[in-house]
Amino acid sequence: MTDHAETAPSTTPVAAVRIHPADTVATAIADLAAGELLAIGGTGVRPIEPVARGHKVALAPIARGAAVIKYGFPIGVATADIAAGAHVHSHNLATALSGAGDYHYAPPAPAPAPAPAPAASARSFRGYVRADGRVGTRNEIWIIPTVGCVGNLAARVARIAGARHAGRVDGVHAFKHPFGCSQLGDDLGHTRALLAALAQHPNAGGVLIVGLGCESNQLGPLLDGIAPARRAHIRTLSAQAVEDDEAACLALVDDLVAACADMARTEVPLSRLVLGVKCGGSDGLSGLTANPLVGRMADAVAAVGGKVVLTEIPEIFAAEQMLMDRAVSREVFDETARLVRDFKDYFIRNGEPVSENPSPGNIAGGITTLEEKSLGAVQKGGKVPVVDVRRYGGEATIPGLTLLEAPGNDAVSSTALTAAGATIILFTTGRGTPLGFPAPTLKIASNSPLAARKSGWIDFDAGQVLEAGFDSAADALLGLITATASGGETKAETNEERDIAIWKSGVTL
Repeated sequence: MTDHAETAPSTTPVAAVRIHPADTVATAIADLAAGELLAIGGTGVRPIEPVARGHKVALAPIARGAAVIKYGFPIGVATADIAAGAHVHSHNLATALSGAGDYHYAPPAPAPAPAPAPAASARSFRGYVRADGRVGTRNEIWIIPTVGCVGNLAARVARIAGARHAGRVDGVHAFKHPFGCSQLGDDLGHTRALLAALAQHPNAGGVLIVGLGCESNQLGPLLDGIAPARRAHIRTLSAQAVEDDEAACLALVDDLVAACADMARTEVPLSRLVLGVKCGGSDGLSGLTANPLVGRMADAVAAVGGKVVLTEIPEIFAAEQMLMDRAVSREVFDETARLVRDFKDYFIRNGEPVSENPSPGNIAGGITTLEEKSLGAVQKGGKVPVVDVRRYGGEATIPGLTLLEAPGNDAVSSTALTAAGATIILFTTGRGTPLGFPAPTLKIASNSPLAARKSGWIDFDAGQVLEAGFDSAADALLGLITATASGGETKAETNEERDIAIWKSGVTL
């Protein structure tokens, strides 16, 4: 929808954009002064007050109680009469979202012949082909602690081994976390499933799982969650069972490096990529630039047979029907509806409204309601058919778009994307963040000022679509993705930003 946003004629500086012809607001793409003429779709609106970049300006009078329309859909209800040209935000717009969800299934229409994707089909990258046929974008050694008690041991071993084996593998990394003990039931199960999934990731040529010995998250049950065919590259150690735990860990890492150091990159088609899509610190331009640009990447990868994973389930609330309409079967539709309802119930059980979003940073950037945030966020999935639904710790296995259970938290959801098999993560942001995760993570700025100001964080400037359009930006971003998959460092990797976070959802003893 954003590709067809209405803008001013080329002779007039474009200061605001109406995304859909039905919209009653436009989004400022630069700070607007009062009285500045906005030539949008012939409306000739002038702001009656200053409107910051990313914020909304009313294109016509909006009565109190009326829906405010953006992306062609309601994003909430006016809480006061809004004059044409007025700033539309938290002071005069509120969510209309409730916990209810009445979803409707329509059988998918016969699939048209796939649109040609010459740019994508011609792309390839140099990846590591694993024994089971999956392809990694890195050949690293990962050290995974079962419990927080041995997290520092894992980090110390990674530092020593990383220096010892520099140049033989793409890196040695430890992923500390505070969990693995004093957890019960499903909460412990979440931790175990997540760590087991990470241990099977194709970017890890070798994995050392380090336990303490007395923790709840015992090595045996954790290994039971790993397919036997994927255990050849995994070593385990219980720190309490050996005299010199550091030396024992280093010896196992030496063994893992020896086994995978000679692995060479191989030219493979783009279809072998697993793309995770994520947004964090969004602003009012995210749904106009970065997210639809990432949606084009999702379309390109899926069109040639690749996999795309979308998560942050609370950030599809109010836009979930759009995804459900793309379900390839009644079964996938039902699983999607169940996933969304379960997440809404999770909020309600804990006494929280399902609309408890956006964040303070989102609001400062111009996003007012969860409806607005969600309608912008789901664009990261492009137009790819929804083929599967996976619960937390699950793996994406089917070409197309997989919906993955995880909350919106940046670190938790990006870790879940990695555990689901994502070998590249595209992370859009309007505010900026230095965070990085086990899978290479490309930060894509929604606006050019952020890309210029935080060049040490940002890998790609999606603000360029406002000047040059989507086609050239999409070609450039696809090129960056393939270069990164072939070994090019992301800014987060250069900055040694590589962490995990686990979804804590239960009682701690």
